[in-house]
Amino acid sequence: MAADNPALPKTAMVLAAGLGTRMRNLTETQPKPLVKVLGKALIDHVIDRLAQAGVETAAVNIHHFADALEAHLKDRKHPRIVLSDERAGLLGTGGGIARALRLIGAGPFFIVNADSIWLEGVVPNLTRLALAFDEARMDALLLVAATANSLGYDGRGDFNLDAEGRLQSRAEQQMAPFVYTGAALLSPRLFADAPAGAFPLTRLFQTAQQAGRLHGLRLEGTFLHVGTPEAVAAAEQAIRRATA
Repeated sequence: MAADNPALPKTAMVLAAGLGTRMRNLTETQPKPLVKVLGKALIDHVIDRLAQAGVETAAVNIHHFADALEAHLKDRKHPRIVLSDERAGLLGTGGGIARALRLIGAGPFFIVNADSIWLEGVVPNLTRLALAFDEARMDALLLVAATANSLGYDGRGDFNLDAEGRLQSRAEQQMAPFVYTGAALLSPRLFADAPAGAFPLTRLFQTAQQAGRLHGLRLEGTFLHVGTPEAVAAAEQAIRRATA
């Protein structure tokens, strides 16, 4: 079982504080992590996957409809949930993780966006991330998916992936074959020179990329990009087909 594998990180960060503006009207009365796919909140899909990967403690940052999210999570035991409260002000993806490092611990840890879901391949993708991570060469290992095989995604892509597994950001006005799924394995070293306050995680990814320490692992399975209300139904249909 994943929980018995000492190579797997025991801690994770779930990014759940965002405003969910693209999901209106669904997020006018609830946070996006509580939007349901097949009767199950998006954040529960994520946390259940972390539990299956052997994660014992997951930090979750909260801001938008924070009380509702806190109430939803209060009875979760596996993994143990600790909250990073951003009610006073959003810190961005980078600032949110930097603030929560004290809750996560000193070793490499998973991060997953609260709305990141996918259909698995033969080996769970978080397990694959952990087994592929090499802290001597990497500050971050991102789970990326082929744009052509990502349901509900219609953007230009995020990254190119070289033969050594290093990522290069898409140049402006160009297309890239891979999209970041919102899941990754990070070394705390990535945050060594992080700025104070609010900032995007992409700023640290760029620094790691310049040092040749930003790597990617291609997702096995199908990425379900639940970015709009219409994408919920498409994701549900894909899950039903996969589990029929």
